[in-house]
Amino acid sequence: MRILVVEDELPMATSLQTGLEAEGFAVDLAHNGVDGLHLATEFSYDAIVLDLMLPQMNGYVVCREIRKAENWTPILMLTAKHGELDEAEGFETGADDYLTKPFSFVVLLARIRALLRRSERSQPVSLTVGDLQLDPAARSVRRGDVPINLTSREFAVLEQLVRSAGTVLSKQQIVEHVWDLHFDGDLNIVEVYVRSLRKKIDEPFDVRSIETVRGAGYRLVDSSATP
Repeated sequence: MRILVVEDELPMATSLQTGLEAEGFAVDLAHNGVDGLHLATEFSYDAIVLDLMLPQMNGYVVCREIRKAENWTPILMLTAKHGELDEAEGFETGADDYLTKPFSFVVLLARIRALLRRSERSQPVSLTVGDLQLDPAARSVRRGDVPINLTSREFAVLEQLVRSAGTVLSKQQIVEHVWDLHFDGDLNIVEVYVRSLRKKIDEPFDVRSIETVRGAGYRLVDSSATP
């Protein structure tokens, strides 16, 4: 899952990025409203964390412009303001939830996950390809009745493959969704994670569900339908 955080307080933005990445999210940062609006309308995100008091363009305007563009990505608005009118205006401009500073990261994470569960883009709650089952909300994976333990990054790569089951994804496509916009490493890092996933979700069960399409990328298939 890919999150956009629009927050001008650098320590806060960095803290949110670190915490969310530790939970397996890919995170992009913007530090003013103009940059935030640009990223929100140019790239695909699963959720947006949007501060209210931003330089160049405040969060109300950013939120309103995102909705004008018919972009319905869930938006969690952050603010240091305490007041019913401010909260009401946040919802009226198109925010899905509202969190007042200071807040605990645990609460913010729970709010984001609740938004993702409610979002049409997160349905169905449980994703299934053959006997491989992935539950984004519970962060769990099973092959049949056997639970499989994955790292946060392994889970993110597998989730991307599961959501696009049957479709070939290039290394670039996987990196763009699982890592952030500023990733400048070797795309072959995807090979490392695919190899690790095969050792966990395929080899112990004597199946082959992650296929390599030479020169194109990777595709997840229903292993029970593979001859």
